[in-house]
Amino acid sequence: MTRVLITAAGSYGDVAPYTGLGARLRATGYEVALATHRSFAPLVEAAGLRFRELPASPEDGQRAGGRTELMRSASTFVHGLGGGLADAAVRGADLLVLSTTTAPLGWQLAEAMGIPAVGAYLQPTHPTRAFPPVVGGTRSLGRFGNRALGAFSLRMVDRVYADAVRDLRARLSLPAAAPGSVRARQERERWPVLHGFSPAVVPRPADWRPGLDVVGNWWPHQDPADRLPPELDDFLRAGPPPVFIGFGSMAGGDGERLSEIAVTALRTAGLRGVLQAGRAGLAASGDDVLTIGEVPHALLFPKVAAVVHHAGAGTSAAALRAGVPAVPVPVTADQPFWAARLASLGAATVPVPFKDLTAPRLADALGRAVREDTHARAAERLAGTLAAEDGAGRVVAAVERALQPRVRTL
Repeated sequence: MTRVLITAAGSYGDVAPYTGLGARLRATGYEVALATHRSFAPLVEAAGLRFRELPASPEDGQRAGGRTELMRSASTFVHGLGGGLADAAVRGADLLVLSTTTAPLGWQLAEAMGIPAVGAYLQPTHPTRAFPPVVGGTRSLGRFGNRALGAFSLRMVDRVYADAVRDLRARLSLPAAAPGSVRARQERERWPVLHGFSPAVVPRPADWRPGLDVVGNWWPHQDPADRLPPELDDFLRAGPPPVFIGFGSMAGGDGERLSEIAVTALRTAGLRGVLQAGRAGLAASGDDVLTIGEVPHALLFPKVAAVVHHAGAGTSAAALRAGVPAVPVPVTADQPFWAARLASLGAATVPVPFKDLTAPRLADALGRAVREDTHARAAERLAGTLAAEDGAGRVVAAVERALQPRVRTL
């Protein structure tokens, strides 16, 4: 049986979609392992995949501080990943599926092992004239400026990975090579990268090279037998659809302030609410508010009136899939990009930057999201589009193509 190793690192939203992708590959006939952080082992194993552990906490690369400190923290994070990926790959693989975060390290493994690799990205990272880099803000610099800034952004990524790539290549007995030169070789060889978001949300840029495709989402694995917790189900049945409010792995330690803002905004707008504790530690209770832990978005979001979220790629897609309007509150990284996309499509209100979040602003946005039909109609239209796409199937086809020159037997 051909062995596929998927590698994914970061927060829940960076990892969970790969459980569904892995389950699809497994159903196609592959032996699939997913290398990620220990905290996600239950997700991996519940999807029927083999778990291979990567070191380092997902939060290691997300510490607050100035640009220099963030670069240093990110370098430490990816350096740990390099050794972990090598350990995971030693246990065997015939093909690698690499996420945005793991690709600059995974290329070295594919070279050393003499096996193909396929990119499965949740963000568009290649330079383009169509929009600025996803982590560079939402203001377009024009066609030339967008592409130039995109190229500069990749050079900064290569700087972050420089030490990890150097040490990993030495461990693998590969000749020394800078991350930029390895990246350039991958581009010349037109290595395949499939992007797991809908072309209705981000159309494929016309200036991308062949081999870069936008294929639609792959979703977290969902057991058909899964149900919402009884307390949550009872709350949903007890009144009109509530608003979901959650910030995922963002805003650690800011729970008290955010909880007060959320509850005040909900009651000002006359709405019920479900607060997801998350890393921030949101907490509130009452007849009109319920606090929950992790629950599958696919089960909960179709039952709510709107979703207030940090605009991570995974949560943004989940809200669209459910056909419900969103109030995006972007915090950092690629979140302003996705927030702006949702708003431009009409499926969300104008984003409220996290640093500017107040109870009055949130209450106003909630009122517009829930009571103005335009956002709900746009979200419903996009939900229909996403339902017709098969991102996981497109990745499976790319894996098949990558393996074609090889004999698929052991």
